[in-house]
Amino acid sequence: MTDISLSGSSAAGKTIPPAARAMRLPTQWLGVAPFIIFALMFLILPTLYLIIGAFQNADGAFTLQNIADLAQPTIVAAYWISIKVSVASSLLGAFIGLAIAIAIVRGGLPNWTRSAALTFSGVASQFAGVPLAFAFLATLGRLGLLTVLLRSIGFDLYQHGFNVLSFWGLTLTYLYFQIPLMVVIIVPAIDGLKKEWGEAAATLGATQWQYWRMVVIPVLWPSFLGTFILLFANAFGAIATAYALTGSSLNIVPIVLYAQIRGDVLHNANLGYAIAFGMIFITGLANVFYIWFRTRSERWLK
Repeated sequence: MTDISLSGSSAAGKTIPPAARAMRLPTQWLGVAPFIIFALMFLILPTLYLIIGAFQNADGAFTLQNIADLAQPTIVAAYWISIKVSVASSLLGAFIGLAIAIAIVRGGLPNWTRSAALTFSGVASQFAGVPLAFAFLATLGRLGLLTVLLRSIGFDLYQHGFNVLSFWGLTLTYLYFQIPLMVVIIVPAIDGLKKEWGEAAATLGATQWQYWRMVVIPVLWPSFLGTFILLFANAFGAIATAYALTGSSLNIVPIVLYAQIRGDVLHNANLGYAIAFGMIFITGLANVFYIWFRTRSERWLK
């Protein structure tokens, strides 16, 4: 009788009451709390502020005039130039980056080339703004190092139509961080290609080209498209590099937005918010497609 009561009391002492379990602090959220606070303060709240401001006039009243003003020829032209620069730099960056990634992963190169390329890509993909613009002006400007060297051997870049302050100059500058970003993102997808697939294809009598056309390309295609869309969004929202490089000579959307919010002549903050709302819509749509393609690629690579 005594043994039963003691064992019962011991079991009762080990059982945690439901009320005590309910009072536990959610300590598992402490690790992600800085990220949540940072995203709320610097991403979510500013985005909501821009969206609300896009539908207000200077007095704070609701209006759709700012959205209607996006049809102005100068603003439409700015969107079109930004889309063309983003598509051009994304396409070139995606194909060149894919070629580099395949070479360092499956090209039979020494292991140090992969580590060196990935280290450089991780740094270069984040190198932008005024330092990048200065680097390209110092290299490909009218008195840049490469321009002077080519001129000394009888080839003048600028006489052949090149201008670093033009559409193709800005596209070339964007490639400096677009190509490394493609390499960093696509390498894990190439690593996910299983050796068994190649062995099975060879056993069935497939040529190397058939293996790439029927196995590798379909598997990598969602990852490639998703990364291309991510590169597009990355280029579409870039302002510091473009503004430092071209100033107002190439009116892309971020520069027009800056002029509307901070400019002395074109100052119209609410129209600037509407332009920002359009950029948010385009980049948000691009990220939705990126997540969709990434989900499809991960389904293959698991």
